[in-house]
Amino acid sequence: MPPALTSVSDAARLNRRTFLSLATAGSGAMMLAGCATRGDVGHPPETLHRTRPHLPEHVRMYSELPDERFPIPAVDLDEVEEGALRRIVRYETTEYPGTLVVDTRERALFLVLEGGEALRYGVGVGKDGLAWGGRAVVGRKAEWPRWTPTPAMIAREPERNRPWAGGMPPGLENPLGARALYLYRNNVDTLYRIHGTNEPWSIGQSVSSGCIRMINQDAIDLYRRTPVGTPVVVRL
Repeated sequence: MPPALTSVSDAARLNRRTFLSLATAGSGAMMLAGCATRGDVGHPPETLHRTRPHLPEHVRMYSELPDERFPIPAVDLDEVEEGALRRIVRYETTEYPGTLVVDTRERALFLVLEGGEALRYGVGVGKDGLAWGGRAVVGRKAEWPRWTPTPAMIAREPERNRPWAGGMPPGLENPLGARALYLYRNNVDTLYRIHGTNEPWSIGQSVSSGCIRMINQDAIDLYRRTPVGTPVVVRL
């Protein structure tokens, strides 16, 4: 059983200074169809790719990560809506600091901070994920996870998914990206994940087969801030 958090854990004692230092440091659950398959988004639309000035902190946040097990390239910030980039926002909520709140309509994930603020990440929301809501906890975490399609996914797209019935090895092409948080409810895996992606242009859209996807750099940032047992709220 995932360990329970205190109401305000040490990991939850986050504020603006902590955020900036980290940023610059380099029971319908079983009906989910599973996380994204490869190629479900395609390429960024031409209308999204444009040149604009970028904040220095965003350039640092989304720079390349050459020391990862699989080196991660820098994000082309012109391919991502500016509002989807990581930032601290005002956020009034009754949830305890340290809680993750996924707002599927806003296409955003909020890590609740102290003092009426939150760390906001843009996310891509799976179409099937829009039918799932409620409370869960982070039951386990994985760096460079394997991905295994569910039987429903294999039945729906056998040519694409059957070769990976035993699991796809980790890597940049893996749909779960660099990090994954596995959500559990009542000690049972919901099959719902918060995970990375190497398709940053998909952030802010309804794209995958059922999970919450983040830019790999954001998934890594969230992973190191989020202990097992962290409460998660998914709002439809």
